[in-house]
Amino acid sequence: MGREFNDLFDQWAQTYDGTISGHDLEYTEVFTRYDEILEEVADRASGFVIEFGVGTGNLTNKLVSKGSEVYAVEPSQGMREKAKEKLPDLTLIDGDFLQFPDPLVKADAIVSTYAFHHLTDEEKDRAIGRFHEVLNENGRIVFADTVFLDDNAYKAKIKESEEKGFFRLAEDLKSEYYTTIPVLTNLFEKNGFLVKFEQQNEFVWLIDSIKKER
Repeated sequence: MGREFNDLFDQWAQTYDGTISGHDLEYTEVFTRYDEILEEVADRASGFVIEFGVGTGNLTNKLVSKGSEVYAVEPSQGMREKAKEKLPDLTLIDGDFLQFPDPLVKADAIVSTYAFHHLTDEEKDRAIGRFHEVLNENGRIVFADTVFLDDNAYKAKIKESEEKGFFRLAEDLKSEYYTTIPVLTNLFEKNGFLVKFEQQNEFVWLIDSIKKER
């Protein structure tokens, strides 16, 4: 459920902001328009917002600055510590997409960036079902994550990465649980959401979904 990557993220916490700034050439395309992508997510969420995979707090900072109340969930202790440096008054929950204490009130929105791919497709299914339960009527999920048009696009990106000598990126694509738009469309729709996708860069798509009554 994503926690198998905690050791990696505890280590990455110290250099993560440098990676997203383009200092790591292998991941430059992954993080192209990073700030604009986070801004787009924050613009589409308001009110009481649950954020999963807070990381170092970059999206959280934007949400708070726009007046949202953030229920911040992050499984990595290293990432929580970095986020607290930026947002010392933030209450951070040790949890993940599937295991987190229910907030006391229903959420207006659920957001996450660069994190949902840590779940298998079966875990994504379970998570989306739970999101339906904790959202208000007409609540919204706004995610930004690496997604592929189909399996052929996924395999082509791995091959392209290897041809460029980006072997860490290629291994990342192989070892985590990246999925496709058709699979995600099915998962959101079966769990009671209307969903649309908007491409943000060569890797990342904005996933914007609205809750329907079952």
